[in-house]
Amino acid sequence: MFDPTDLYRLDGDVPELTDPVLLYHFEGFVDAGAAGRLALGHLLAELEHRVVATFDIDRLLDYRSRRPAMVFDTDRWTEVDMPELAVYLVHDVTGTPFLIMTGPEPDREWELFTEAVGMLATRLKIGKLVTAHGIPMGVPHTRPLGLTAHGSRPDLINGQTSPFGRVQVPGSAASLLEFRLGGKGHDALGYAVHVPHYLAQAEYPQAAVAALEAITRGTGLVFPMDALREAAGKTTAEIEEQIQASAELSGAIEGLEQQYDAFQSGADKENLMAESTPMPTGDELAAQFEAFLAERDDREI
Repeated sequence: MFDPTDLYRLDGDVPELTDPVLLYHFEGFVDAGAAGRLALGHLLAELEHRVVATFDIDRLLDYRSRRPAMVFDTDRWTEVDMPELAVYLVHDVTGTPFLIMTGPEPDREWELFTEAVGMLATRLKIGKLVTAHGIPMGVPHTRPLGLTAHGSRPDLINGQTSPFGRVQVPGSAASLLEFRLGGKGHDALGYAVHVPHYLAQAEYPQAAVAALEAITRGTGLVFPMDALREAAGKTTAEIEEQIQASAELSGAIEGLEQQYDAFQSGADKENLMAESTPMPTGDELAAQFEAFLAERDDREI
């Protein structure tokens, strides 16, 4: 029988905390618009933090599927960027301590990893575990971003409704943590931000803004948001520039707006992509955006 504590190491003095929130996100699973990665990356960039625990990445990661970057200089190897999965102690803008766990999603030993996180949650007296990521949806960027909340107890999500019924989807380490630890009595919840499907492969800061605003509502933590909102505004302006330069893109977005508005008004309760009007796929819209950017870059050279 393997010992879950062998998977992590506590670094330095372990803080004495009272019911802190643990925010977590793992890279490698679906994260449309890089919503979860940008959100937690923004917090670590803006707020002071220190490592309190690190996981044994050699046991958890398959390097052949996600090879670390190395630098070869003339006749020797000079650098290697090894991945790290760690827990950080952070303080929000009001001084409230909380924790962030981030890094690559484990490739193996998910059950043991889940047990290890559960033991850490007990050791650090964690009161609530919260995750966020983006999912691609047939929605236009010109409308407010929606999100699907989920949790180990109904009252954790304050009665928020979901556009989904019962569905089967590929599992993730983040989802398994919520399922397993929630089953053991831990409070665990998450937010899936609805990202326009044609922007799913790009970095979309507005999705990170929506994720952090949802986390604030669910936890009371207060985050510095100015830089992230500024990045979101610049991205939106760039998207609008692309759309205005293409009649085809403008027509496609208008069609999405009509379908979204019909759904919101109750005309279509089945899904967010009505079938009454042929619509381009997310890949087709994304390809049009990429083609526009390539043409613009060529003109600027």
